[in-house]
Amino acid sequence: MKININEVVTRDGLQIEKKIPSTKFKVNLIDQLMDAGVKRFELTSFVHPKYVPQMADAEDLFSEIDRRSDVVLSALVLNDRGVKRAKRTPVDELNITFSLSETHNRKNANSTVSESIQLVRNVLQETIPVNVCIGTAFGCPFEGLYETEQLIPVIESVVEYNPNSISLGDTTGMANPRQVEETCYLIRSKWPEIKLGLHLHNSRGMGLANVLAGIRAGVHDFDTALGGIGGCPFAPGATGNICTEDTVHMLEQMGYETGIVVDKLIQAAKGLEQELGKSLPGQIMKSGKSTATHPA
Repeated sequence: MKININEVVTRDGLQIEKKIPSTKFKVNLIDQLMDAGVKRFELTSFVHPKYVPQMADAEDLFSEIDRRSDVVLSALVLNDRGVKRAKRTPVDELNITFSLSETHNRKNANSTVSESIQLVRNVLQETIPVNVCIGTAFGCPFEGLYETEQLIPVIESVVEYNPNSISLGDTTGMANPRQVEETCYLIRSKWPEIKLGLHLHNSRGMGLANVLAGIRAGVHDFDTALGGIGGCPFAPGATGNICTEDTVHMLEQMGYETGIVVDKLIQAAKGLEQELGKSLPGQIMKSGKSTATHPA
């Protein structure tokens, strides 16, 4: 079975880092990841640099990337201004996100959920493919855990506009494997035509277990970040995404196909660690692959 990885290190990964890598470093990092076999990237977000200065080079990043015909580059947008900026670049797809949580959505997008849904509907009428991510889909640090039924009317409000995909975001790592499996199974049963993905965080150590829960429910598309870095700057306690090299290593060891070379991911993760000047959460970059042996 093929599992698809969407790399988000230069967007969700870097958006809370105090040290902001140069555009040149980001371009070289993406080149390394493409060489490793990564085919999908959420490259950046078109947001105001006052609020997320790590994304201030969004246009420059798109102009300097060495495009490859078999690689898809997407970008996050949160409002009409972001959409207009993105459309002036060679972006392949737009990613638009809003939160199931009213509280988090106001903090993250400065909008009510209903206002964000209306924006999503407007953007979905663009000719460019649009992916929709529903953040805090399993729970919110301000409002607590959610029942799956709360998602249903929200998905209904956008699915009729034919998004390219719908992703469920566990924005602060509150979901557990049972919750993920039951939620994804219900949504796939109700809308089998939807391309359903998961954007998971490892805040409470359940990230990779939630990947397997999603796979059991029929999900094949996952967002990951090299080194396991990242998190939402507008949510307390937010920590990193599930780690790309750890996720790919686990899946390959279990017999799933990703098309990505783990050794090259490890090399890229070590370079990122050196650039950021701190230890990263990823485990495989520290301990090596399970197949590695050492002299007695």
